[in-house]
Amino acid sequence: MADAADSRWMAQALRLAERGLDTTSPNPRVGCVIVKYGAVVGEGWHERAGESHAEPLALLAAGERACGATAYVTLEPCSHFGRTPPCADALISAGITRVVVAMQDPNPLVSGNGIAKLRAAGIAVECGLMEAAARELNLGFVSRMTRGLPWVRSKIAASLDGRTALANGVSQWITGPEARQDVQRWRALSCAVLTGIGTVLADDPQLNVRDSDRSRQPLRVVLDSQLRTPPSARILRSSPAGGKAGVLIYTVTEDAARISALEAAGAQVAVLPAIGRQVDLLAMLRDLAQRGINEVLVEAGATLNGALLRGGCVDELILYLAPQLLGDAARGLAALGELTALDQRVTLVWRDVRQVGGDLRLVARVGQAQ
Repeated sequence: MADAADSRWMAQALRLAERGLDTTSPNPRVGCVIVKYGAVVGEGWHERAGESHAEPLALLAAGERACGATAYVTLEPCSHFGRTPPCADALISAGITRVVVAMQDPNPLVSGNGIAKLRAAGIAVECGLMEAAARELNLGFVSRMTRGLPWVRSKIAASLDGRTALANGVSQWITGPEARQDVQRWRALSCAVLTGIGTVLADDPQLNVRDSDRSRQPLRVVLDSQLRTPPSARILRSSPAGGKAGVLIYTVTEDAARISALEAAGAQVAVLPAIGRQVDLLAMLRDLAQRGINEVLVEAGATLNGALLRGGCVDELILYLAPQLLGDAARGLAALGELTALDQRVTLVWRDVRQVGGDLRLVARVGQAQ
């Protein structure tokens, strides 16, 4: 039975897991703390796919002191051979006598198997301590494993009256420098940043993580049904860090000349099924999940935001509101079309409200998304 001390050590394991927020993709963020006689003897966290998991690193730090100790792990230890050996086996071999797990692994290759292997070896296992916090830490991984879809966040900067640009398209800058810097953090923890061709043509964005020494850039994704992306677009150029961030363009056209030109400019082009003349949005998200994408940050205009919301493809909104009014002629947040009944509205659940510089940042989940 978990007690106050267990909660203390699991909280420490969760803090360790957070260190991998923007580096572990496509793997989950995991932390491990090994405790013996009320003191930490080893700790570790997973940093990058292909490298050691949290448990072996913590065991390495603990050495012989791991024998007879308790391990606190934020996610069920893996039980299969992937790019690294099973963590459950490592805990057993080290002589760990008790394992406290925050949540069961949603990966069907692991789910329940790691816990069963530990118990079969005579190790006492408790699961569920601080599960909600562990789940929040890996929303994208859980979504990909259980729904076959990444967790989708849509970032929108708007005036207090919900306008994202003037009628002529001018939008730089509605929000202040602090809010724009905050967006870099959301980009950094995302596996992919998604935009539409309208934004590419209007703003020519790069959509990479700037002002940072992070080595991993998110995949940059353009939804371009008719392949109108210019090969000279800035999004196709190298990142400021010098490495070329991957660019993936989704389309429904098989125009060989346009595809060849974009591929020569460094993009990967994927042809997907169409709904009308537009890319099937769910097919796009499923394809991203199959590519190991856990979390997607949408930075787009009202057309794509509206289409994603209407299609039930958005899990979370990150809304930056500036203390200004742009008037009813300015462009709105999302093109949802005319609603004729209140049950057609998009319902949100508040998750966080705070001031960032001179602006407000509102984070809300869509519908019943958890």
